[in-house]
Amino acid sequence: MLQVPANRIGYTELSLGQLKIIQEAIALTVFVPFAVLYMKEPLKLDYLWAALCIVGALYFMFRGSTAELLPQPLDSVK
Repeated sequence: MLQVPANRIGYTELSLGQLKIIQEAIALTVFVPFAVLYMKEPLKLDYLWAALCIVGALYFMFRGSTAELLPQPLDSVK
């Protein structure tokens, strides 16, 4: 259910770098609760810093492409 669309369909919509950073964000989102809740690891400040780095990477990977992903108004179609 938490898979990245890293196939031909996903690659036609997103770049390879965008797909990779999505994969890293999903992995961190799944790993931290697993490590804390199931494996009984202490919650570390390093998890917060890693999450902030991933959020920053997501921002930089997607900041210029949001206009491309939005639907175009109908009056601009000729």
